[in-house]
Amino acid sequence: MEDKIKGMFRLADGRSVRVTFVLVSSLFLLWGFCNGMIDVMDKHFQTVLKLSLAQSAWVQFAHYLGYFLMALPAGWLSSKLGYRGGILTGLLLVAVGSFWFIPATRITAFWAFLLGVCIIAAGLTFLETIANPYTTVLGPMRYAATRINLAQSCNGIGWIGGPIAGAAFFYSKDASGANTGSERLWIPYAAVGAVVLVLALVFLFAPVPDVKMEDDYHLDEGRPDTSRSVWRRPHFVMAVAAQFLYVAAQAGIFSFFINYMTTQAPPFPASWAEGPLKSWFETGSGGLLSLSDNGAAELASLGFFFFLAGRFSGAAILRKFSAHKVLGLYGLINVAVCLLIVLKFGWLSVACVFLSYFFMSIMFPTIFALGIHGLGLRAKKASAFIVMAIMGGAILPKLMGHVGDLYGMSRAFLVPLGCFAFVSLYGFLWPRLSGECEG
Repeated sequence: MEDKIKGMFRLADGRSVRVTFVLVSSLFLLWGFCNGMIDVMDKHFQTVLKLSLAQSAWVQFAHYLGYFLMALPAGWLSSKLGYRGGILTGLLLVAVGSFWFIPATRITAFWAFLLGVCIIAAGLTFLETIANPYTTVLGPMRYAATRINLAQSCNGIGWIGGPIAGAAFFYSKDASGANTGSERLWIPYAAVGAVVLVLALVFLFAPVPDVKMEDDYHLDEGRPDTSRSVWRRPHFVMAVAAQFLYVAAQAGIFSFFINYMTTQAPPFPASWAEGPLKSWFETGSGGLLSLSDNGAAELASLGFFFFLAGRFSGAAILRKFSAHKVLGLYGLINVAVCLLIVLKFGWLSVACVFLSYFFMSIMFPTIFALGIHGLGLRAKKASAFIVMAIMGGAILPKLMGHVGDLYGMSRAFLVPLGCFAFVSLYGFLWPRLSGECEG
């Protein structure tokens, strides 16, 4: 068993790259933490700036706009600078964006916070464009989906910590009960900036070998022409579309988790207001006990625990079953889960929100691994387009927010339901799209 695990992180020439894999996995933890804070920021601005659900989605728009704008430059620069150079560029951009939040809290304008979010996302684009495909080549290709899901499990750990930090600082109050979140919002970001600078020093001297992906479609032979374009590979084209819709679904569910829990969850027993978690609750106008914004923000960490559990269990499952089959099945289950949320079955629907976290957990890395399969040197360029597809997280959450404004948050889950249906279809059709035989 131990030899098999070691074999997952050994190159064709016999070199072990376990240390490199661990270092690259730390990048996944970093952007998971940053994304986790973003996901509890929306409700903060809704309260402080009196924004509607659709208006607060500008936070997600700014975040994913950074991905969209930098995806192609990141892919091009990573090809020129190599893995190490691209990672260092991304880390420095994240540091700049993080430290920008210090003056942003003095400016106290919505645009200033959105600018910081966008700069950090630009840096994360470099890291995701490089780290995702890099994990797939750090060992035998048959374990590519397993490795990327293991690395993405660190992303899940960061996502658990992000909402906790966000709840502590974005929803803090002074002695009079006034919200002080806007004044303290810079603190966790300054901490991220300091950690990122340390990581940059580590990567400057760490072993980061450039490894070439296997060229199953012979795209690297001779001069590139139209027939060798990655856009002639159906499994890649559909991966871009699937990633666009998956991230749209993920961003919408993560962004409006607090809104759903504070408006759609059934009333809690009155006795809970005096228990150890009393800070999580507040009494509404009808005298019923419901979750507060702070309580829902901290509860989001439980959602990300389910997300993390899905990543770890998914990595194990993907060692035994075909990645495309697992993706198709998980997508189909999430269609059913979202339908139960839409139908408003009380606590069952609330439980289904957490189940959606579990079953969407393996989607991003698995779509990524399936999309760049066999693309050789063009994998870096292809990965840039798949990262650019993250722009779905900027566009469709605004639609989900608009539906929520008009018909309530439960009905808004019709938007991710449609997205998961397409992801499931991609998984089941992948063998035909890629020309790979069923295995």
